[in-house]
Amino acid sequence: MAMLEIRGVSKAYGGTPVLRGVDLSVEPGELMFLLGPSGCGKSTLLRIVAGLIRQDAGSVVLGGRDVSALPPESRNTPMVFQNYALWPHLNVAENIEFGLRIKKLPREEIRKTAGEMLEVVGMAEFAKRKVNELSGGQQQRVALARALALKGDILLLDEPLSNLDARLRDLMRTEIRRICKERNLTALYVTHDRREALSVGDRIAVMKDGVILQLDAPRTLYTRPANKFTAAFLGDADFPEAKCLRVEDGFAVFSTPMGELRVRLEGQPVQPAPDTVCTLMIRPEAVRTDVDPASPNAFPCVVRDSVFLGETTGLTLDTSGFTLHASESAAPERRPGDRLVCAVPPDAIAILPPDNAR
Repeated sequence: MAMLEIRGVSKAYGGTPVLRGVDLSVEPGELMFLLGPSGCGKSTLLRIVAGLIRQDAGSVVLGGRDVSALPPESRNTPMVFQNYALWPHLNVAENIEFGLRIKKLPREEIRKTAGEMLEVVGMAEFAKRKVNELSGGQQQRVALARALALKGDILLLDEPLSNLDARLRDLMRTEIRRICKERNLTALYVTHDRREALSVGDRIAVMKDGVILQLDAPRTLYTRPANKFTAAFLGDADFPEAKCLRVEDGFAVFSTPMGELRVRLEGQPVQPAPDTVCTLMIRPEAVRTDVDPASPNAFPCVVRDSVFLGETTGLTLDTSGFTLHASESAAPERRPGDRLVCAVPPDAIAILPPDNAR
């Protein structure tokens, strides 16, 4: 049985739809991410699950129980907020104990639980510290410990890392996944950060304009997106228009600005027929540079720009008037005007609906 079922949930503000009949199921122990740009409805959906906002239509079922009409305190859905929402007049331990005291648990159980949660998030030595004496990363850990202490049916996280610097975000992404997996927690996590979703989530629901465009595992979303919006939101890519010339032996052969390209059909979101027009997706890291001209899908190109990024070098290439981007690791120095032969492996290209499709 699913831990959380969102069934046909809709919400509008002032006649403007924010959610349009959203369906979503989250399994026990799963880290489910809601990913999308600002205004797509992801935070509204999270708050509906928490009971902070009432949906206009549809239902929320938690652990087999319809909680659609219940207030937040009756849903057992602890939440970690973007701004942490810690009590400044309480110390770290007291912040964690606060929710447990509201539930009127025995004093010894409260202290024991708070101590355990501080150990889990690596903050035991800061138990007596005031929260305004903590760094942003430490405050985030306290907020997470407070939510974990309530032992909810599902943990809700609303962009909890957005106020941290890049290094702390990387650290806390790893910590959140470790803690959730070690404790077999179910979580619904809202973010607009694709790296956060890709590195932490078990599945990701990509949202736009109040609907879920695609729901899948991170690797599938990245390599086999169902549409151009998902492809672009998950990472850099180029999208040449291509006409299918023929289909043979599990491959489709396309006419493209780079010449003929063979694309493996297995797992593709679109299965093209001859003479149809599709959009191809090519990620920069999929482009092989300076290859043998006899390599599959090889084509000549000219370097237009080269940007050194440390561990990688970003190249802007011109091939028959089409601009293609490549990412090289441990690359030699490339200069504008250099001529290369590049290639894209047949299984590294995704086939998308035409550019004018949703």
